[in-house]
Amino acid sequence: MSNRAADIRAGLKHPVIDGDGHWMEPIPVFLEYLSEAGGPKAVDEIRALWQRNNAWYRASAEERQHHRLRRAIWWGVTTQTKDKATALLPALLNERLPELGIDFALMYPSFGLTINAMPGDLQRASARAYNQMTADMFRPFAQRFAPVAILPARTPQEAIEELDYAVKQLGYRAIMMRGNQERAVPSAAEDIDEQNAAMYIDTIALDSPYDYDPFWQRCVDLGVAVTQHSGSPRWSDRASITNFTYNHVGHFAESNHAFARGVFLGGVARRFPTLNFGFMEGGISWACQMVGDMIEHWEKRRRAGLQYPNQTNVAELKQLIARYGDARLKANTDALMNSLDAFRPECSLDELSKPEHVTDDFEAAGVNSKTDIRAVFSGNFYYGCEADDRATMWAFDPRMGVRLRPVFSSDFTHFDVPDFEDVIPEAYEMVEKGFVTDQDFREFTFSNAARLHTRNNPGFFKGTVVGQAVAEELKTAA
Repeated sequence: MSNRAADIRAGLKHPVIDGDGHWMEPIPVFLEYLSEAGGPKAVDEIRALWQRNNAWYRASAEERQHHRLRRAIWWGVTTQTKDKATALLPALLNERLPELGIDFALMYPSFGLTINAMPGDLQRASARAYNQMTADMFRPFAQRFAPVAILPARTPQEAIEELDYAVKQLGYRAIMMRGNQERAVPSAAEDIDEQNAAMYIDTIALDSPYDYDPFWQRCVDLGVAVTQHSGSPRWSDRASITNFTYNHVGHFAESNHAFARGVFLGGVARRFPTLNFGFMEGGISWACQMVGDMIEHWEKRRRAGLQYPNQTNVAELKQLIARYGDARLKANTDALMNSLDAFRPECSLDELSKPEHVTDDFEAAGVNSKTDIRAVFSGNFYYGCEADDRATMWAFDPRMGVRLRPVFSSDFTHFDVPDFEDVIPEAYEMVEKGFVTDQDFREFTFSNAARLHTRNNPGFFKGTVVGQAVAEELKTAA
């Protein structure tokens, strides 16, 4: 019986790298590792957390409204028996990967996606347990898989600690972190438990209370790309008490948008020019919009392009009011001179133009041209795009003025992949329908993932089934 995924792969002149595959962790086994890493107390804490997460389903409609309980997912993984077994058993996924049309896969967590939202000590213990378990379970299949380590990153110190352990002790080559940390507003947490205080989103790259530069440098030193795989389900605009889809649609894109803004405007890409960033599972439409927005803002908000309020000719403005204004406007002419900015009423032009208040929003980014902006978004940034996301074609559209780097992401295991064998055919429809070229598809399913992970580690794929092909690709790129 013909297998369409395998047939498509056989017709390609390049391997297929899954830049964002997922597996289904065996929870009882994880709890054994967690008990070793954090003790029985950690197991009790995580079970209590799971019970709290089920609160919506155990509450009445009135309780949901009173407490504004957000509607959470009620099932999240594939329901097909063989695919579910494939997601659970690395040996079976290793066996099936070629029939699914994929040569090599970066393996991200499923349950583990929730770890970086856990409270302090439990988060660190859970990350350590997950990393130990996953390394052990995927170690026999290193020719086809590179699992990613989960890094807790509430502080740069704890991120560095787990990074060193994961790379040096467990042999990881890829990492996953949360680029947007939810923190209590200090003034709001002065007299109450910070868990109940108003929160803000710290992108850890701009305006953070911590200096993460030592962590970024450590990533460069150890040859790992920074990949973010976290969403924004607890953010204030995702609070429907009845509709999971309302809360879910776009939440990865929103999180990636925030983190990418911080990395770019905070100057991280400028200070660490060889560090690649992967923004996973959010697609590329948000990035297409952002690069255009950054260029447009740079034209108007950089210091050299700023228009200062006191450049307004007050005498001429008064003459125009006298000529065209009605009685009320004429009577308030002098008062109007102190309210000439709609967003800062009753501020004089001199106050609006104080030199100490004038900033260049792009100074930290170190960009001096539109080309510099495009270089970051097309050189340091990579974007995880799923097979059924037709917006991926925008990355290659010459009308964009910049060629972005989407990374093929199967999203195996999750509910939006009802049949594993349909993933590659869905992605290839873009070629069949003329939306992208063969070269575009090559970059999407092979070249971009290879470049994301080899910039600081040319040997990332050495010894794998795609090692030789990646080495040839890097020579061509050079």
